[in-house]
Amino acid sequence: MSTKDAVRALLDRLPDDCSLEDVLYHLYVVQQIELGLAEADAGNVIPHEQVVQELERRWILGAE
Repeated sequence: MSTKDAVRALLDRLPDDCSLEDVLYHLYVVQQIELGLAEADAGNVIPHEQVVQELERRWILGAE
């Protein structure tokens, strides 16, 4: 699906009274999801265990 087709499909799913801000927000969300999926497909991911350890180290234990 081309970008133009994807935008049209998104617009068709949004309510008729949505604002330009709503449209831009939804376009941004779709773009970020697509970028994230591309990163995952390329193998640029962090294992769950590493994320948990980092959160514990920084937030739960208060280390920086």
